[in-house]
Amino acid sequence: MVRFPIGPRWRTPLLGLMVALACGAPLRADERKPNFVFVYSDDHRWDAMGVVQREQAGRARFPWIKSPNFDRLAAGGVRFRNAFVTLPLCSPSRAAFLTGRYNHVNGITNNSTPFPADAVTFATLLRAAGYRTGYIGKWHMGSQKGPRPGFDYSASYVGQGRYQDCPFEINGVNSPTKGWVDDVCTDFAIEWMKKNRDRPFAMVVGFKSPHGPRGDKQLPERLRKRYAGQTSRPTPNCGVPAIFHVPNPQTGKYAQGLADNDTHLDYLRHIDGVDESLGRILDALADLGIADDTVIVYCSDNGFYLGEHCSGDKRSLYEESIRIPMLVRYPRLFGKGLTVDEMVLNIDLAPTFLDLAGVPAPKEMQGASWKELATGRVPPNWRKSFFAQYYKELGDVPTTYAVRTKTHVLIKYPNRPEWTEVFDLAADPYEIKNLVSDAALTLRLEADLASLMKTLKYTVPPNANKSR
Repeated sequence: MVRFPIGPRWRTPLLGLMVALACGAPLRADERKPNFVFVYSDDHRWDAMGVVQREQAGRARFPWIKSPNFDRLAAGGVRFRNAFVTLPLCSPSRAAFLTGRYNHVNGITNNSTPFPADAVTFATLLRAAGYRTGYIGKWHMGSQKGPRPGFDYSASYVGQGRYQDCPFEINGVNSPTKGWVDDVCTDFAIEWMKKNRDRPFAMVVGFKSPHGPRGDKQLPERLRKRYAGQTSRPTPNCGVPAIFHVPNPQTGKYAQGLADNDTHLDYLRHIDGVDESLGRILDALADLGIADDTVIVYCSDNGFYLGEHCSGDKRSLYEESIRIPMLVRYPRLFGKGLTVDEMVLNIDLAPTFLDLAGVPAPKEMQGASWKELATGRVPPNWRKSFFAQYYKELGDVPTTYAVRTKTHVLIKYPNRPEWTEVFDLAADPYEIKNLVSDAALTLRLEADLASLMKTLKYTVPPNANKSR
């Protein structure tokens, strides 16, 4: 379902761009191919922004949160209310965004595998079509060093980096920096846009926030007292353990995950830092006179638990982990203040960017372009369900598969059929009442899961850890 009016259509043939670039001729506004700015943070849950909290009203966990720049982007563009990742973990999700492919085929199923230098991504294809490409900030593909594959320029850091005075690699050359890492990242991004404003470019900006370890000392002074005295609200599933959790043998109780209010406030302060950085990028686009020519997308690499299902972190396939924020703006084509309820995935980003640039997407890309959705139209064949996966890495979360439809989810744990879960998300959005005993519903969802896995030619990836 889509709501609110849409803007004018705009598209330019790739041939005209290539001729103009080759001849050095200036491009008219109606000839210019769009720039792409993809901004994503680490562990930003889908509801941690003001526009969503206001929409949730009495169900809001943080009704007092302020996010003027997330809200500004939503008001000026499109908000996808049902955006998801197909594997809720940092490196795999980043690889899915870049390649447009599920992780069982793109080769990144954990946080320790370097990204292949020869991988086909939206960046490599746009670069071949004449775009300048830049990668700024957090990369996080294991401890991979050096220039980022597929990009002309990179100012990035190794692994998790650190919040204060983080060393960056500029095109692979180690360089010291001073200040809060996401402020530094934003400085690099704005400077790179200034240098590349006169030709089409594609830039990825990866923020470290709000990934842990956090705390006041990890924040710039201006953020350390935000939300002092506020209290987050619990949800009905905060005391409900995940089906695979094991109680403490001495107390019989389950861990509560990140249920501490001070931890929640610290998490949201880090998100405020991302909001400020996004605002600086939006301002820079306007100051450079290229805001109308630029597709800007904000997402997160996965969701995050704040005590739901007695969990912290991400990794399992409940809603809080797989659902992400997604905001998009492109004034020349997309709607303004538009909300879209159709399900979109991280694997959709690459084919969408290519579609908007007029560059054919390889048949190997498994995502779909959401260009039409962002203009207010719903393609008749848009997905009704999707496949999600997770491979055991840390903690007690086992290897898991799921099918998520508009209204239901089936979660399966290989070798542990007794853990199978079925939830009616319309009636039970907090995934508390397991309906696996409803044989007809379960069989229908299992058939959908089997059909998706067959269509995706699913096989267990060779580097996936075994389920316990």
